[in-house]
Amino acid sequence: MAKPRKPKNEETKVENSGAVVRHQKLCLSIDMEKHQIYGYTELEIAVPDIGIVGLHAENLGIESVLVDGEPTEFEYYPHNHQNVENEKRWRSMVSSPSSAADAAAAVYISALERELVPNLLINCCKPFKGLTDQIEQMNLENKLDSSAEPKQNVKLVRIDYWVEKVEVGIHFDGNALHTDNQIRRARCWFPCIDDTTQRCCYDLEFTVSQNLIAVSAGSLLYQVLSKDDPPRKTYVYRLDVPVSAKWITLAVAPFEVLPDHHQSLMSHICLPANVSKIHNTVEFFHNAFSHYETYLDAKFPFGSYKQVFLAPEMAVSSSTFGAAMGIFSSQILYDEKVIDQAIDTSIKLSFALARQWFGVYITPELPNDEWLLDGLAGFLTDSFIKKFLGNNEARYRRYKANCAVCKADDSGATALSSSASCKDLYGTQCIGIFGKIRSCKSVAILQMLEKQMGSNFFRKILQNIISRAQGASPVRTLSTKEFRHFANKVGNLERPFLKEFFPRWVGTCGCPVLRMGFSYNKRKNIVELAVLRDCTVKPDSRTPVLSSNTDSENRDGDIGWPGMMSIRVHELDGMYDHPILPMAGDAWQLLEIQCHSKLAARRALKPKKGSKPDGCDDNGDAVAGLDMRSSMESPLSWIRADPEMEYLAEIHFNQPVQMWINQLEKDGDVVAQAQAIAALEALPHLSFNVVNTLNNFLSDSKAFWRVRIEAAYALANTASEETDWAGLLHLVKFYKSRRFDENIGLPRPNDFHDFSEYFVLEAIPHAVAMVRAADNKSPREAVEFVLQLLKSILFLSSLLKRIDRLLQFDRLMPSYNGILTISCIRTLTQIALKLSGFISLDQVVKLIKPFRDFNTIWQVRVEASRALLDLEFHCNGIDSALSLFIKSVEEEPSLRGQVKLGIHAMRICQIKGGSDSNHEVDTVTLVALLNLLESRISFNNVFLRHHLFGILQILAGRAPTLYGVPRDKLLLLGDGETSEQKNVFASFVTEMRRAEPPMDVPNLSQDNLAVRDASKEVDCVANGHAENILAVPEASKDADVISNSHERKMAVPEASKEAETVSNSYERKLPVVKIRVKQSTATSRADEADNRTIEKSQGGNHENDRGASSSVSVDAPQRNSAEAVSFSNHNIEEVNSCHDHGSRMTASIGSAKLPSEGDNFGKELQCTADSSKVSMHLQPDDPSSPSIMQDNNVDADAQKFASLQTLSVARHDLNGKEKKEKKDREKKRNREDPDYLEKKRLKKEKKRKEKELAKLLGDEAKAPSVELAAKKEESNIKNATAQLKPFEPSGSKVTISKVAAKPEPSEGSPAPKFRIKIKSRTQN
Repeated sequence: MAKPRKPKNEETKVENSGAVVRHQKLCLSIDMEKHQIYGYTELEIAVPDIGIVGLHAENLGIESVLVDGEPTEFEYYPHNHQNVENEKRWRSMVSSPSSAADAAAAVYISALERELVPNLLINCCKPFKGLTDQIEQMNLENKLDSSAEPKQNVKLVRIDYWVEKVEVGIHFDGNALHTDNQIRRARCWFPCIDDTTQRCCYDLEFTVSQNLIAVSAGSLLYQVLSKDDPPRKTYVYRLDVPVSAKWITLAVAPFEVLPDHHQSLMSHICLPANVSKIHNTVEFFHNAFSHYETYLDAKFPFGSYKQVFLAPEMAVSSSTFGAAMGIFSSQILYDEKVIDQAIDTSIKLSFALARQWFGVYITPELPNDEWLLDGLAGFLTDSFIKKFLGNNEARYRRYKANCAVCKADDSGATALSSSASCKDLYGTQCIGIFGKIRSCKSVAILQMLEKQMGSNFFRKILQNIISRAQGASPVRTLSTKEFRHFANKVGNLERPFLKEFFPRWVGTCGCPVLRMGFSYNKRKNIVELAVLRDCTVKPDSRTPVLSSNTDSENRDGDIGWPGMMSIRVHELDGMYDHPILPMAGDAWQLLEIQCHSKLAARRALKPKKGSKPDGCDDNGDAVAGLDMRSSMESPLSWIRADPEMEYLAEIHFNQPVQMWINQLEKDGDVVAQAQAIAALEALPHLSFNVVNTLNNFLSDSKAFWRVRIEAAYALANTASEETDWAGLLHLVKFYKSRRFDENIGLPRPNDFHDFSEYFVLEAIPHAVAMVRAADNKSPREAVEFVLQLLKSILFLSSLLKRIDRLLQFDRLMPSYNGILTISCIRTLTQIALKLSGFISLDQVVKLIKPFRDFNTIWQVRVEASRALLDLEFHCNGIDSALSLFIKSVEEEPSLRGQVKLGIHAMRICQIKGGSDSNHEVDTVTLVALLNLLESRISFNNVFLRHHLFGILQILAGRAPTLYGVPRDKLLLLGDGETSEQKNVFASFVTEMRRAEPPMDVPNLSQDNLAVRDASKEVDCVANGHAENILAVPEASKDADVISNSHERKMAVPEASKEAETVSNSYERKLPVVKIRVKQSTATSRADEADNRTIEKSQGGNHENDRGASSSVSVDAPQRNSAEAVSFSNHNIEEVNSCHDHGSRMTASIGSAKLPSEGDNFGKELQCTADSSKVSMHLQPDDPSSPSIMQDNNVDADAQKFASLQTLSVARHDLNGKEKKEKKDREKKRNREDPDYLEKKRLKKEKKRKEKELAKLLGDEAKAPSVELAAKKEESNIKNATAQLKPFEPSGSKVTISKVAAKPEPSEGSPAPKFRIKIKSRTQN
């Protein structure tokens, strides 16, 4: 058994402030006619010591929040994804595809960072009691048994809400509703901690119309029919297995339910139109269900399993996984007359079921462990394929997957378990081509481990993982480290081997590339095998995980792979395996393999003089003679490297043609046959012996049908004038002999009784169409064969008429998934591209355009859009094609259609990158792509957003992945606020843990609280009243801030620009604020150029509680006469708070903030006097790095580009001479330090670039900004002290005046002060 798991590192929960959801209840009412969703959710949360819980919520309207049944304060920051004047902003920054790619990376990463930050903050602390009550409570707690476990602070939080826009995460489509588990989109239909590390049990209740069925995660407990008119039905589900929020799914529609006759736990659900297909599709499924339970020696972990099939245009992908549930596209359903879809559907449904075991039930401990669960699900699916679809199908699929991985595993993006390729990519590593490659690589690595330890030991490891999850103390997470421990203890693999295996295969990228050749030594009867080992990745591109020393003799520093590869030698006397090829060490290897057969015992007759060795005519070449001679002079039949696929490697083996023929004809392994066909196809000169061998294999009905299809394509590729089109003639003859009716000379109807023969015959027309002559045109024989299949069409005009007739026919009698119309559209496109000189492209476009109508089925509509993109690219270039792509995406209603168009646009861009086209992408098009990347459309479809990012990267000649994107440029290009947002809440948590609850003080007006520094990113809060304060991190740009305050006060840092501030206050109206700044002579000159007006606050609801005035004084540190006291001068005019109800004003002196009356926050003043840490943005270590300003009163241009004004107050140096001498000594020492000089040079270069950028941004801004930052060496500035008198009247006004500080040479001189006075004023 594996050793007990170590406790998890609590630092991984910083994002959510330590809050843990124990249980969640979700109750929703769904109005299908009005497309409305409303209800509430209750969460049992273990609240951290700070008393604040951060949840994720997006696209929701929060009505109220209760904690233990009592109203509480909350702050909600929904993200607005449609920025103002984006086009103008990007035009000033984008000038080339490279700059557009940088901007796309900044936008994309900023959006992903923003999604990690909880944006619904709830105060779970009760109002502070009096001093006496607190002492009594403390004494009561001290009487408790000290040996007892500490009681956690568990609160019941209820949130009443509604879904504002049902367009992301959850979707309406006619009379159907369903969810999708896109990355971080569960928050878009219910508040939760939308993180894979947070798991809990769920109670789910959904109320729908009586004629609808609600299907959700978990087991259905009961249904309740209401007495409403019309009556409504409530479906109650319970999920007893803790899962993350992304696995909660829902589907509502007038479904038909088909219970499984073999397994009572399974139900198959579809719309009424697909009932006939679902019976035939799921007939096999009980076999997969039973096989998984038998293989894992455990019962299905959930109480039920439901498969829901929806219309294909509804889903964002062909399959959506949920807990105890899967949502699939009805496109994968088929009836008894369609067998093309049978195998793929079986594998897709089986993988979804395997994902329930590994992925939903057993979850990854960290993002770096996701590869393991994905690989285990794929491994379990392969075991089903091997048992029920055959070993040939399983091996062939694995071989093809391995080939694809070896071709694509050439960058760090495919490293399975490293922060740079997993955690730092925010989950996007599973999207697109890199996601598929990672999945295939995960399965291949696990199969390599299975080969090393044996299938029984590997199976036992999987059983142990499941058994401990179902034990008394369940552990349902799995890490790479734990699996490695299982491989050692259960799999009996040695630790040194595992210590090399996991870092090399899992922690880094790249696969071995082996080039081999051999020579037979007749005298020694040995095979001399020469091997050159290489890697698919250059050494400098690998992830620096390995720490082992590299052999000096290694070629290019290649460190190799652990283990030994087997060489299988097929001799005349039998087959022999030789595990002698080391995968590490020298890149060049020369091995000697002893042969067991003796040539002397098998003499052969020499061919007669002048005769051909292969018995063919004069067209035979000399190569065959050499092959025959070599086979006669050695006991070798053929040689294979790594026959059992124990390594994920790309192998190039060089052996005589006759040995390849022997391998194809005599080796029964499908992988050996496929390798032989690929080698024969790649020969530069072909003999008739090779063609006849391929034809014989094609005609062999006992051979595996997929390899037979490869032989057909090889015949097509080898057909040429040199061989008198022998391959083409063989293909035509084979097809006609098996398919044509001899009496009429036309094809017979399809015969589905022998599905392998059906698939082979289906591939023949495709193979014939691939044949090309030397002029890259189809030969006459191929054209005649295709025309004969189309019933004797002899002219192009007749062909076009035939296509039109087929289109009309498909309208009247639709084919399966519109395959006939799709084929006609593709044919028209190819004809238009190939014969553009004979056919008007405009006519073809007019013929295809009607199929983009929304009434057509999804597959046809998308195919028409892709065809139009191809024609546009061929005629007008890449820029015009991308413009049409943007228009098509905006018009496409289905999420899945948008994804298909995005993938097709990426392919077009890749074609453009490989061509010599002079067409460049216009700046307008690049800006339009950036706007689409930032739009709501992209937020609703995370796959489309990723593909848009990939398009801009490909245009710049980069890989379509976030891996390797330089992060140092993103702060300047992206939104500085969003890049900092991730750390705001954690920083505030640190400050709140240090703070102590205020006690009852006799004289509150004389209470002076020192303002403390919260963090480098968060301003400090000065509180002058004995009430609880909840500080909320700064929201993102354009965020709507909703604040709800009852009795306790909540001081909120500055909201973002263009924020609509909504406040619900239940106490009284608070002060009208008026702020003036009196400028000193020292600063007036610098301030004249930078006068700004602060945002206007909007007043509250109530107009009572008017009282005396208060004053606040802020002491500023002393300064030298040579150092000017500089303000980021917000010239503060009158602030009128008599407008809209329920709003808040945030005034800032530097970053000092004054809440307004409507927020009920008027009695607290929030200000920061530590000028070295005044910025609200994430700032680099370099003090010269700029920050971004957020001002609500400047115009749109200034809002986008103005820099954040910082309050810089120079400190008077009490020991000026000593400090100066110390600086001189440091400078002298630094001049001799080369590291310091290089660092200084880089700093100057960075500062120069920032000045250029600031100048560029300054030209766009209408209001100039001035920023004078204090030097880093003089940043130790004393915190100011704020004095505040409580109970401010609603009619008072605040005046802030600055006393001009005069230079005082004496050390004891007092510091200058800022004085804030609040004066009463009568409101009309």
